Amino acid sequence: MSDSAPEGTDELLAASRGLLGVVARSLAPALEDVTVPQFRLIVLVVTLGPTRSGVLAERLAVGPSTLTRNVDRLVSGGWVERRPSEESRREVLIAATDRGRVLVDEVTARRRQELAAVLGRVPADERPAAVAGMAALRRAMNEPLPEEISAFGG
Repeated sequence: MSDSAPEGTDELLAASRGLLGVVARSLAPALEDVTVPQFRLIVLVVTLGPTRSGVLAERLAVGPSTLTRNVDRLVSGGWVERRPSEESRREVLIAATDRGRVLVDEVTARRRQELAAVLGRVPADERPAAVAGMAALRRAMNEPLPEEISAFGG
């Protein structure tokens, strides 16, 4: 471990490799149809609901042209759709289709099942600390819970 890294960094690095494996396995079937950046876009639209392109580009840290290309491909594939805003006819929103929501639900279900199995292998008396540790890391990475995203209106 590097002297400048906080204690536990190596443990976290090892755990992150395991989590990456869970993510990769849960996502693998979806990658037959969409790329990882496209899947992230679908997840964001499913989570936020119909959203302006500018908000999506900002959240994904991509340029407008990159976002437009990905949206075009996802619209062609039936994963998302463009729709006019009810507030302003000039504004176009990106919304998930049923197909996009099903894809996200399937990946999430696979991931949840595997993570539940992993958590089940943690000794019962250590589980609360493991969950609290993951919650602390989630907060440190500024990763909101889905209900927190919805509460802020996207």
